[in-house]
Amino acid sequence: MTGEKYDVLKHFFGYSSFRGGQEELIDAQMEGRDVLGVMPTGGGKSLCYQIPAILMTGITLVVSPLISLMKDQVTALKAAGIPAAYINSSLSAGQINKVYQNLLEGRYKIVYIAPERLATEGFISVAQRLRISLLAVDEAHCISQWGQDFRPSYLRISEFVGKLRRRPVVSAFTATATERVRRDIERSLGLDRPLRIVTGFDRQNLRFEVIKPKKKDEALLALVSERAEKSGIIYCATRRDVESVCRMLRGAGLSATRYHAGLTEEERRNNQDDFIYDRCGIMVATNAFGMGIDKSNVSYVIHYSMPQSIESYYQEAGRAGRDGSDADCILLYSARDIRTAQFLIEHSGGSEKLTEDEQSKVTEQALKRLGEMVGYCETDRCLRGYILDYFGQKHPKTCGNCGNCDGSFSEKDITGEAGAVFECVRLVRERIGYSLGSAKIMKVLRGGRDRDILALGLDGLPVYGKLRGVSSDTLREILESLKTQGFLRVDPIHGALFLTDRAEDASRRHEKVTMRVRGKSAEPSSAAKRTQAGAETDEGLYAALRDLRYRAAKEEGIPAFMVFSNATLRDMAAKKPTTESEMLSVAGVGQNKMQRYGDRFVEEIKRYLSENED
Repeated sequence: MTGEKYDVLKHFFGYSSFRGGQEELIDAQMEGRDVLGVMPTGGGKSLCYQIPAILMTGITLVVSPLISLMKDQVTALKAAGIPAAYINSSLSAGQINKVYQNLLEGRYKIVYIAPERLATEGFISVAQRLRISLLAVDEAHCISQWGQDFRPSYLRISEFVGKLRRRPVVSAFTATATERVRRDIERSLGLDRPLRIVTGFDRQNLRFEVIKPKKKDEALLALVSERAEKSGIIYCATRRDVESVCRMLRGAGLSATRYHAGLTEEERRNNQDDFIYDRCGIMVATNAFGMGIDKSNVSYVIHYSMPQSIESYYQEAGRAGRDGSDADCILLYSARDIRTAQFLIEHSGGSEKLTEDEQSKVTEQALKRLGEMVGYCETDRCLRGYILDYFGQKHPKTCGNCGNCDGSFSEKDITGEAGAVFECVRLVRERIGYSLGSAKIMKVLRGGRDRDILALGLDGLPVYGKLRGVSSDTLREILESLKTQGFLRVDPIHGALFLTDRAEDASRRHEKVTMRVRGKSAEPSSAAKRTQAGAETDEGLYAALRDLRYRAAKEEGIPAFMVFSNATLRDMAAKKPTTESEMLSVAGVGQNKMQRYGDRFVEEIKRYLSENED
C-alpha cells in the first residue's frame, strides 16, 4: 500500500511527499478505521480522503456544505484525471438521475453530496445498492452546536449511515475546531475509536495585523493600492458596506466585484466566476462568500469589519496563501464593529431553521465567541499566539510575523488614568444602579455635555471631567488595554463595563498600571517585504509563466490556478526545468498535468533562457 499511495500522490497530484498528518490519516482509512483530522486551511485535508478514495474498491461519498465547494473540488479532480461528480440543488432532476445512473454503473470514484440529499428517498435507494467504502465529512464543525457554523442537516449523516447495508469507514475533517467541538463531532457522527490527528492550526506563511484607522475607507484604499497586481478578498459585515466599498474601489480605478445574499443567484455566480478566473482582482463580500472557494492565488484578505468569532476570522483569513505563498491577513477595527456584530448575532436566524432552544444556545455561544474576537482586536501581544491559544495549541511567545511582533513597543505608565477609569465605573454604578459602556464612561471622564450624561446627573460626580486633557483616541486605547489586561470586564450583550477583582486589588494596593505603546518610528507596513518561499525564483521567468498559464486556462475555460498554482510556478521558475523528468520534479506537476501542459511550459522556459542568456 505504501508504494501505491505515493504513486497516486505523484501521478494525480504532482507531489513526492506528504505533509504532516496526511499519511497517518490515509493509512488509518485504508485499514478500515474511522478518523478525525483537524488541519489548517491549505493544509491538505482533501488529499486525506481523495487518495483513499482512489485506492479503495467502490465509491467514496464526500458530504460538503456548499455548492461552490463541490464544483471547485470536482473540477480539480477531473482536471487531474479522477472521475468525480456532485449532487446538490444546482442540478435538475434529470441531471441528478443521470448521476444516479452513472453511480450504479460504477463510473465515479468520488461523489460530493449536500447533507440535505442524504435524507431523500431517491438517494437512499441508490446508496443502498452501492458499495460505499468511505464516507468523508468535510467542514465537520458544522455538526456541532458549539461551532460557529452549525447546520442541523449535518445531524442527519449518522442516520443515513445507519440505513446503509454495510457501514463504510467514516472520516471527518475540519480546519477550525476547539476541543469541545472535536468531541461533539465524534459523538454526533458516531465515530468508532477514531484516529485523531490535530496537525496544528498555525500557518506560518500568513502575516496577521490589526489596524485601528480613523478613516477605514482611506486605510483600505491605501492597502489595496499597494497590492494592485495581486488577488485579494475584502470582507464586510453588511451588504451596505459591500456595496459602498466596491463602489469606492471601482471609483479609484481598481478591478473589483462584489458578492452578497442580496444579489440575484446569476449575478453572484457571474461575479464569483470573474474573481475565480482572474477577470477581477478584488472580491468585496459578506461571509456568504468563500467557504470551499479553492482559489490558491489569493495574496491578501482584508476584513473591513470585525468578524463574529475567532473561528470565522481564521477560516476567512485562511483563504489567503492556500498554495503556501506569503500572504497578508489584515483586520480594520473600530468600536462600531462590536455593536454591528452584536446586532447581527441577536437578529440572525441562521442558515437553517432552528428550534427556539437551539437558537438560544447558538446565540449564547455566539456572544461568548464575540468576546474572544474583541480580545484579539485589542490585544497587544502576539496575534498568531492569541489565535493558537484559542485553539489550544502551544507556541513561542512571539512569532516575528504579525503586526504586534514586528513593531517596537515601550511601556507607558497609566496608573493615574487607570485610577480615574476605575473610580468612574464604580461611581456611575453607585449613582444610577447599573453600568455603562465605554463610550459613555469616556464622555463622563472627558466632561461631555451630552443630554443623557446631564439627565443622569453624572456631571455631578467627582470624577466628571477628570481626564479632560486626554484625547478620545488615547483614552480609548487605555480602556482597551485595561480590558485586555483583565482590569475591566465587558458584558457581551450590552457592552457595559465592570470592574474585576484585579482592578479592585490594584486600587486598594496603589499598584502601578502600564500599557504597551507602539513607537511611532516602528509603525509597521503590512506590505513590508518578507522573505518569499523560493527566494531563488527568477521573477522575469515567473511573470512569463504566469502569462502562459493565463492563456492556457482561457483556452480551456478553467481558472488559472487549476493549471498550476502560484507556488508551483515559483518552484518552476526557480528550478528552470527543460526536460520532462526535470518538470516532474517540480512540486505540483503530476503525470496528468505533465501530459496536458508540460511541453508548453518547458518550451516557454527554453525560450526565456535563450533570450536571457548572460
